[in-house]
Amino acid sequence: MERFGEAKSIFMSTSTATTTPLKGGEWLIKESNAFDTYTPEDFNEEQQMVKDMCLQFLASEVLPVVDRIDKMEPGLMPSLMVKAGEQGLLGTSIPEEFGGLGKDFITSTLVNEGLGGGFSFSVAIAAHTGIGTLPILYFGTEAQKQKYIPKLASGEWKGAYGLTEPNSGSDALSAKTTAVLSEDGKNYILNGQKCWITNGGFADVYTVFAKIDGDKFSAFIVERGMEGFTQGPEEHKMGIKGSSTVQLYFQDCKVPVENLLGEIGKGHIIAFNILNIGRLKLAAAAIGGAKMSLTDTINYAKTREQFKTAIANFGAIKYKLAEMAIRIFVGETAIYRTSKWIDDKETELEAAGKTFAEALLGAAEEYAVECAILKVQGSEVLDYVVDEGVQVHGGNGFSDEYAASRGYRDSRINRIYEGTNEINRLLTVDMILKRAMKGKLDLMGPAMAVSKELMSIPEFGNDDETAFAKEKKAIINMKKSILMVAGAAVQKLMMKLNDEQEILMNIADMAIETFEAESVLLRIMKMVDKQGEAESQLQIDIMRCYLNDAVDRLNKAGKEAINAFAGGDEQRMMLLGLKRFTKTEPFNSKDARRRIADKLIAESKYAW
Repeated sequence: MERFGEAKSIFMSTSTATTTPLKGGEWLIKESNAFDTYTPEDFNEEQQMVKDMCLQFLASEVLPVVDRIDKMEPGLMPSLMVKAGEQGLLGTSIPEEFGGLGKDFITSTLVNEGLGGGFSFSVAIAAHTGIGTLPILYFGTEAQKQKYIPKLASGEWKGAYGLTEPNSGSDALSAKTTAVLSEDGKNYILNGQKCWITNGGFADVYTVFAKIDGDKFSAFIVERGMEGFTQGPEEHKMGIKGSSTVQLYFQDCKVPVENLLGEIGKGHIIAFNILNIGRLKLAAAAIGGAKMSLTDTINYAKTREQFKTAIANFGAIKYKLAEMAIRIFVGETAIYRTSKWIDDKETELEAAGKTFAEALLGAAEEYAVECAILKVQGSEVLDYVVDEGVQVHGGNGFSDEYAASRGYRDSRINRIYEGTNEINRLLTVDMILKRAMKGKLDLMGPAMAVSKELMSIPEFGNDDETAFAKEKKAIINMKKSILMVAGAAVQKLMMKLNDEQEILMNIADMAIETFEAESVLLRIMKMVDKQGEAESQLQIDIMRCYLNDAVDRLNKAGKEAINAFAGGDEQRMMLLGLKRFTKTEPFNSKDARRRIADKLIAESKYAW
């Protein structure tokens, strides 16, 4: 524990919860103020219109031709991207000087969510607007931005990103593609190959990573048609069949020196910073897809009859529908809580003199922990929703005649790209611990306070009689559980902890559950304050169902971690502490889920 910096206690009442913006990871040791927390209820009229425009675009342009998209009809996907560009959907957050709309981070996140239900189209447009465009926008020279960004924003040119290689996936820096300066100094000569390149079959502009002189990991802007640059055939994939995915080949490919992107040897800065933003945007798209899948499942359950009644009337089906909605509601809550943090940090950095690119990249880096958490949670919410959607559809869910089948297949990739969920879990803990060791995140005080509390007699009373006092205490205790387990693991294993990935994953799961549960509690507290408890009853049900289960999941992860590294009296004390910290009041989740399901069935869609 002595490796951590000094800290303030987390044991504060809600009235003293911080009103200053939290730093990345700081939610673990401080309480947030519910009334300063941004929630989906705070979307302004313009933002809601943008989201509605995205949904309308899917309904009118994409979903009617989704079968043709999956059959890779030549020219169809690029033409749809041009149409999206004409409506401004490719340049939401691009500055107006480069042909974009110059909207804030929250609005651009809403676009990702709004287009998230478009199956393969969603993948193509997310790749184009994210990894296909942002490296040049954030790291390009003025000349590079003037040349490429307006055409990427309009859709005239399509973007792609070449990082992964046959033998370098999660370990991206082990890439073998090389770049050597030509004798006349005018070109870099690239040799190597890239794989799993989304939009690779039709893109015009590629950000490609290679090692200059074999060791300086760098990025280059490569254009279709450059000498020595070719591509392989389309991959045949399990899902997202309409998304172009090819290999790229570089055989003495000549790339002009002015197409070097960023600094020599600093390619990792481009790759990893772009991933931070991409992870949050992927989570938003996954939640958008989950909402569409749930709506489809609700309507199927209302029309499918068995035993002379619609299957939507059965308790087992109501459980599934409600649980899908619960996870979606919680997922979107955490996404927009974090999006506002990034948006505010970007504004703060720009006010301090940072450039547009430096401000957003700095903001995304500040909340890299949360972006990793959101990527894991968002992709796993979508997987749960589409899986249960197939189950509700029964045998029909296995038929390609129903959207449930496509949604199930298309969802699976989300747990792999933008960093596998395993990598993101490991990163979540690694980044928190590194920040603590550098003094950026103070953990020692709270961790020592938890250790001291374990040796004391438990307090059975609760003087807090404010609204949601029990839920607030549950969140505080979840944080104590993380501090106890992580602190003891660091103290016991020291540098060996990096080799204990199972323990790190357990701690990550505890952090994910806590961040999500706290986010939804803050949303409900703010909602009740604005519109009253009666008008918020179903959302309260959602929060309590999630929190009740999250505490149990945290308990399981905590026990697995403790049993993996502790023994004897230490193990017994920590298990008793974990039991104390994860004790909850009895809660009838069955009735709460039935109320939630009845609302979904009445409205024939995700209702919030």
